[in-house]
Amino acid sequence: MAPKRAVVRQSLPDVIVADLRQRILSGDLEEGALIRQELLAQEYDVSRMPVREALKRLDAEGLVVFQNHRGATVTKHTLDEIAEIFDLRIQLEVALFQHAIPKMTEQDFTECAALLEEMDASYEKSDVAQWGPLNTLFHQCLYRAAGRHLTEALLERVTLQASRYVGLHIDITNHRARSDHQSLLEFARARDVASATEMLRAHLINTKQQVLDWVQKKRESA
Repeated sequence: MAPKRAVVRQSLPDVIVADLRQRILSGDLEEGALIRQELLAQEYDVSRMPVREALKRLDAEGLVVFQNHRGATVTKHTLDEIAEIFDLRIQLEVALFQHAIPKMTEQDFTECAALLEEMDASYEKSDVAQWGPLNTLFHQCLYRAAGRHLTEALLERVTLQASRYVGLHIDITNHRARSDHQSLLEFARARDVASATEMLRAHLINTKQQVLDWVQKKRESA
């Protein structure tokens, strides 16, 4: 029998969603994996109702495919779909960065620099679990001043999909990535919109290609 997973009794669907989301993003639940409601209910020591609600929410996020009376499976994207996810991410992030740079304050720059220091520490420890959320926060900090909340909401959904692959399959000791992040902040400080957005686009395209190459090799060897 699967080990019990303790959850807070308040807002059970929220707690289960958060835990399942993390298990999917960390690779604990791999793409295509079958998720059975009754087994999850046993793991979390709850009834099926909050599990069902949690799976429906994850379906809305695109992380699982939920079917009535049949449970769910972790979403498995085709290579073309993964490419599309990253293409959307590139368009949204470059647009946000372009609008944010002229409006960024010294506080924004200070917060971004502090996140870079934390990311450097995670690089040194090869701590993927810590680096992934820090990377997301760093990019959010770069774009926050744009004040374009609809675009941010779209990017949040796309980033959730992309994070499944970036966090798992990109070598976080990649010195190019570290250099790119520092350059993005320096160009932003200099209000050099053209160089900053060009660097960001190249950075994201490189990430996209690394992900596609990794996923393809992994699937071919399976």
